[in-house]
Amino acid sequence: MKKTENQLLVIFGASGDLTARKLVPSLFNLYVARQLPKNFIVLGTSRSDMTDNEFRNRVVLDSKYLKPKLEDLQKDYIEGFSNSFFYEDLGGSYNTHYGRLQKRIEDLDTKYGLDGNVIYYFSTPPTLYQPIAKRLGDVGLNNQQNGWKRVIVEKPFGYDLETAKELNSGLQEHFAETQIYRIDHYLGKETVQNLLVTRFANTIFEPLWNRNYIHHVEVTNAESVGVEKRGGYYDTSGALRDMFQNHLLQIVSLIVMEPPIGDAPEDIRNEKVKALKSLRVMTDPEVLKSHTIRGQYVGSEIKGEKIKGYREEDGVAKDSTTETYAAIKFFVDNWRWKDVPFYVRTAKRMPTKVTEVVIHFKSPHHHIFENSGVNNKDNKLIIRIQPDEGILMKFGVKVPGQGFKVERANLDFYYSSLAETRVMEAYERLLLDCMQGDATLYARSDEVEAAWQFVDPILTYWNKTEDVRMYGYAAGVWGPENADELIEGIGYWRNPSENLADDPGYCVIC
Repeated sequence: MKKTENQLLVIFGASGDLTARKLVPSLFNLYVARQLPKNFIVLGTSRSDMTDNEFRNRVVLDSKYLKPKLEDLQKDYIEGFSNSFFYEDLGGSYNTHYGRLQKRIEDLDTKYGLDGNVIYYFSTPPTLYQPIAKRLGDVGLNNQQNGWKRVIVEKPFGYDLETAKELNSGLQEHFAETQIYRIDHYLGKETVQNLLVTRFANTIFEPLWNRNYIHHVEVTNAESVGVEKRGGYYDTSGALRDMFQNHLLQIVSLIVMEPPIGDAPEDIRNEKVKALKSLRVMTDPEVLKSHTIRGQYVGSEIKGEKIKGYREEDGVAKDSTTETYAAIKFFVDNWRWKDVPFYVRTAKRMPTKVTEVVIHFKSPHHHIFENSGVNNKDNKLIIRIQPDEGILMKFGVKVPGQGFKVERANLDFYYSSLAETRVMEAYERLLLDCMQGDATLYARSDEVEAAWQFVDPILTYWNKTEDVRMYGYAAGVWGPENADELIEGIGYWRNPSENLADDPGYCVIC
């Protein structure tokens, strides 16, 4: 187990929702699991006027997100956690002199023996990243002569390639690239990380992980909810920016990447960058027309409840052309994946919440059971990222009786079956990794830019071409009716249920 050194976590935007909803519960889980260092302090800072005690009450003692975790625990045990939280008011602006903040950090470091190690978590809008980084640099709070300094920044990291480059250069003026950790909570999920192990630790998969044996790859990210209270933000973003450019392309990079020379963070990140750079960038309008579909949910009724259409949501323009459904077909230009189509879709207001990867293997070249019902039932490897996390293999078995009738059987593994193992939550894992200086699951600057380089032409085509269609789909269905046209000639999307093994066929092999 890696050592976690004494340190201070400074959260900018500490009065915001993310701190109470995700960061503090994740820190509490690490506290309970005894994975925090001996000397660990959290300093929240924002433009809100609060005392240390008011901050502790807000994010720990009176937090609705922590309440279930605090029940039945000793008072002194809870106070041991809450007493490690402090607060510093920045005043009316983040773009101000940080002299007071510097003094508070130095005092806490001296009093609690933090060895000069600091993580700065930017839980703020991206427009504040550069001003905060500059102000930290102005007072020397980026200096690593006495302990290390690291910065965690949240998505969205850029609105397009140009703004992503500006954000990168703005941060890199004051912090070295090795100090910058761009967080993507999808990479903190165990099943996403298990893509690497599934591929590279199993000889039953790695030799087959190429164009000779894989017919096509399918990735689905579906959410059953709409935009909820994020209408204002979402209408300037859309499905392609909100999910595809970051979360889903990160998953694609793990599927596509070549074997790294080792498990060191930079070895893995180098191969991920190469993978993203190998995606075939689409610029031809005819290709973009046939390889992309965008849609927007419209009002419907689900189980007797009337559901608003996207344009009826708060903060959304009445004539909005922002997509809530995006499906992309693309290819990878290297030996391993030549001519293998990838199909990736993301959407809101789907029948269920689910994210999964489906590897479709080719059929045997010589069919001896052509009349057995096996046709069009390819072998599949399904990696379920959420919910019902696990792995499912689909393969052919003989139905008992005369002849050779073939049916599909399932061989599955579920993380929930690991009764003695606690699966860490995404933010919990990523925070601990940063505390230990492990950047494996964080995006590097060239990785972010490579993803935008692929996405930018699609966005440009959608936004600047007059005849691009926006397809409507009723809330609660699997997207526009023509969605299967994207994979015409191959079949149709796998529309999964909440449960991994939704179509067990003749039998389930346990």
